[in-house]
Amino acid sequence: MEALTVLLLMNLSFSSIKSTKLSEDCRKYGVDNTCTSGNTLSKAALSYARARSQIEKERGNLLKAFGTQVAEPLRAMVMGAPLEDARHLAQRYDKMRQEAEAQAIEVSRRQQKVREAPGNVDNNLKLEAAESKLEELKSNMSVLGKEAVAAMTAVEAQQQRLTLQRIIAMIETERTYHQRVLQILEQIEGEIVAERQRIDASPTATPVVEIHASPPSYEEANGVFSSHLLDGSTDSMGYFLAEVMHAYQAETDVELNLSVGDYVVVRKVSNNGWAEGECRGKAGWFPYGYIERRDRVLASKIAEVF
Repeated sequence: MEALTVLLLMNLSFSSIKSTKLSEDCRKYGVDNTCTSGNTLSKAALSYARARSQIEKERGNLLKAFGTQVAEPLRAMVMGAPLEDARHLAQRYDKMRQEAEAQAIEVSRRQQKVREAPGNVDNNLKLEAAESKLEELKSNMSVLGKEAVAAMTAVEAQQQRLTLQRIIAMIETERTYHQRVLQILEQIEGEIVAERQRIDASPTATPVVEIHASPPSYEEANGVFSSHLLDGSTDSMGYFLAEVMHAYQAETDVELNLSVGDYVVVRKVSNNGWAEGECRGKAGWFPYGYIERRDRVLASKIAEVF
């Protein structure tokens, strides 16, 4: 049983090393990586790393419990006085048995001498003494054998009872560990799923195009980009109407606020992902990827543009 416990502890320790590495990798990803569209992945990675760290603490508690509740009691049982006393009795019995076997040989030898010289008084006395000693050894061996058997039986019953208790304690401890781990994982899963649902429900969750550049300067707007589209010339396209698909909050005075469902008159499109136009009586720049061109628009929607 003790060997089984040692193997289990070694296995859990090795698993702990691998899990600690995973936790550290997730933590590094969460700290070192950023996304232009948000920090959701970084936050999720950090949350998972935190959960893994909590799991490792629970694993450490499990290993400590195995040591104090399983390994140490079993080790004390193996090294305890009852077992040592029973072993000592067994050793004494084995030594006495060897003496009785040697004495039986001595009696047989004395009997042979008596048969060879029947009238020899000295041989008869030595035979009687040898037989008496053999009987005494047999009697003592019988008593000691019963004591040794009783002691071993009692120790074995105690060991089985204690070992069974330790196995049950080990199972209960590990079950508690897995229940705690499940609680940690369910909590972190709930947090991440809730964050995902919040993002999915947001009307500005995923813009069509990520804009990394600033709106064109006045010179660029009226010079360099006046004759360029994303893939062609404004002269060939002219003005056009577009519907706002993603809301946009202006960050400078030259930018235009957009709300989902608004319609915009697009007058210029630069090759860095920005467009210039008019919406609700105001003109400015906005991300071109936030709109979609419309060839047919209701008259009421056109009126809202101006």
